[in-house]
Amino acid sequence: MAARDYILSEGLAVSLFLGLRRHRPLFLEGEAGVGKTEVAKTLAAMLGRRLIRLQCYEGLDIAAAAYEWNYARQMIEIQSAGKGQLSSADLFTADNLIERPLLEALREDEAGAPVLLIDELDRADEAFEAYLLEILSDWQVTIPEFGTVKAAAPPIVIITSNRTREIHDALKRRCFYHWVDYPSLQDELAILKRRAPEAPADLSEQVVRFVHKLRAANLFKAPGVAETIDWAQALVELDCVAIDPAQADSTMGVLLKYQDDIARITGTEAARILTEVQAEMSGYRTG
Repeated sequence: MAARDYILSEGLAVSLFLGLRRHRPLFLEGEAGVGKTEVAKTLAAMLGRRLIRLQCYEGLDIAAAAYEWNYARQMIEIQSAGKGQLSSADLFTADNLIERPLLEALREDEAGAPVLLIDELDRADEAFEAYLLEILSDWQVTIPEFGTVKAAAPPIVIITSNRTREIHDALKRRCFYHWVDYPSLQDELAILKRRAPEAPADLSEQVVRFVHKLRAANLFKAPGVAETIDWAQALVELDCVAIDPAQADSTMGVLLKYQDDIARITGTEAARILTEVQAEMSGYRTG
């Protein structure tokens, strides 16, 4: 994963290893922006597998997630048959089946079983979770008019949740679970070194230390790793080699996405945090 610029914590690495070895889905919970989705993307790239993504949302149904019938084609077949005999078996065939991500993930692939990302499951309705149980335990989808489609090889399943609501225990039991926390200061510095290599070392350290202090500030939405990278890149675009209070204020919208948070941090609070960051950096260097 590190070769693909993803820095894993030891706990996540172990969970991922066990999920792959035991063919179990990996359920990742954590705040938005900590890199849960990137796990699936990086894993697919690393293994050379196809990434199939199911982005969850309120109202997600089977027709969008698993399959639906091509009714237009079925109507043409009915009209073409005229007064001839046409049974339901003639209409509900594989040719008339439109595959969506869950069914697509069960299909055999020459490169190996795909990586199925079920992203932000907490956004889907609770009833949708029940539909996933058959797939996550038996690797199959039952289609009433057609039969059962079973995977030749289980897909590699990564499920993410931002924990806007609790996921049912029945689904969690089928998965290995891991809470993805914000990276440590050293890990986030390593991430920035890989993802924003154009940023000077001192600037990167200022950015990361500043962000870590923001995350402890009880904001409505703390900045994620993606915002850390964006901020470092934005400061480089502005030819900054070190952050001053004015630059912090003018670029705070890259880090924070709510006006109440921005209003709270900009001005004296940003200046205070920067002073602390500079004191820490000069302190351990002279110490």
